Amino acid sequence: RASEMMKAVSVAEFGGPEVMKICEVARPEPKEGEVLIKVYAAGVNPVDTYKRAGTYAKHLLPALPFTPGADGAGTVEALGSGDSSVAVGDRVWLSGSLSGTYAEFCVSKSSDVHPLPASISFKDAGGIGTAYRTAYRSLFTRIQVKSQQVVLVHGASGGVGVAAIQLARAHGCTVIGTAGTEEGLALVNAQGAEAISHKKEGYMDEIKAKSPNGEGVDVILEMAAHVNLGKDLPLLKRGGTVVVIGNKGMTETPINPRALMLTESSIVGVLGVG
Repeated sequence: RASEMMKAVSVAEFGGPEVMKICEVARPEPKEGEVLIKVYAAGVNPVDTYKRAGTYAKHLLPALPFTPGADGAGTVEALGSGDSSVAVGDRVWLSGSLSGTYAEFCVSKSSDVHPLPASISFKDAGGIGTAYRTAYRSLFTRIQVKSQQVVLVHGASGGVGVAAIQLARAHGCTVIGTAGTEEGLALVNAQGAEAISHKKEGYMDEIKAKSPNGEGVDVILEMAAHVNLGKDLPLLKRGGTVVVIGNKGMTETPINPRALMLTESSIVGVLGVG
């Protein structure tokens, strides 16, 4: 039978936002172990822009043309063959998509489709996947953060930063978060973290002074390593770790490896949701 059509954002060449076009395309059909979702909200993440621009890791770039988007929320439209934890009509949120969520419908693996409580809106749920999975991996997979440790979220007002504050606080950590605007600082405070402006002169000294006994922090979740990594290292206490979550190129500030030696600290990287 003829495929049903839908509207979707299509990227036929890598480039700026102007390469995204709304097109009529064939609605995907779920295969074995897959679910067709009617999308009510799609999450937009930095990684989507890197893929659209063609600047992401070459081996992870999608083939052209493609529809962007891994995060989203909606209702189950149809099921492929095989077992599934959801049923047609269920409200769900997505932690991945095979066909792209910037569309009226998308197909996801069953393992990426999760029940959505009625108390959470589609709009809010559309931002869960990448942000919370990245924050979780950063805190509990790449390292094993411990209760009572001090965590600095360096750039805490974005999606991953907010998720990291919530997860670390729920785990019993003390959290300090930075932001660059009054709105961002208010958001960081609202999550239960101590908010400090990273636009303020000497803010790193202020962070160290606020740490227990002025010894520094146990963990730094770094969202802009190209700017901050060199400044992060002296802030670590003995045995501390910087987790690099975001970076846009070579570091702008010098890195002194001796800072790692003196505190026997570490730097680890996280590639988003893995």
